Amino acid sequence: MEMMGMYEETRLPRNGKEFVLFLAIVSILSVNIIAPIIMGFEFGFRKEVYFETLQVIPFVWISVILLVTLVANPIVNKLVPKFVKSTDGFNARVLFTILFSVTILSILLTVIGSWIGMGEISLEPIQTFFYAWPRNFFIAFWVETLIAQPVARFAMKKLHASQASKAVNA
Repeated sequence: MEMMGMYEETRLPRNGKEFVLFLAIVSILSVNIIAPIIMGFEFGFRKEVYFETLQVIPFVWISVILLVTLVANPIVNKLVPKFVKSTDGFNARVLFTILFSVTILSILLTVIGSWIGMGEISLEPIQTFFYAWPRNFFIAFWVETLIAQPVARFAMKKLHASQASKAVNA
């Protein structure tokens, strides 16, 4: 069983610069995987749909960064301690963080992402919300859990190992 206080966690960012790198890895992977899958289910898995998706991804990515930093993280940082005890391990903390982050972001992006994709603000994503959101949540949750987060944590672990190696050899 892992205890957070026994050693310094190497799989998560330790400062602002590392958080920016972590967020960049997670968000770039997520947006570039999740958006094309959702658009494929919505409009068909065709080359034209994929290329149309690529055109809006930069705008979706900017929205993701803003929503993560201004909305999701402040809420998640309040929620996670209510569900995770100090004796719980790293994986429990990560899973609750992903669950809450994906829930918040998928709710917001089901509407905002549709507006960006359509190039207009309309009631359509709100009217179709309960059809679209569960699918979007499911896709986002598994991409985050199995791809984006593990890749970012691996990058942090490698970065911290490199830093530790340099400190020992200095």
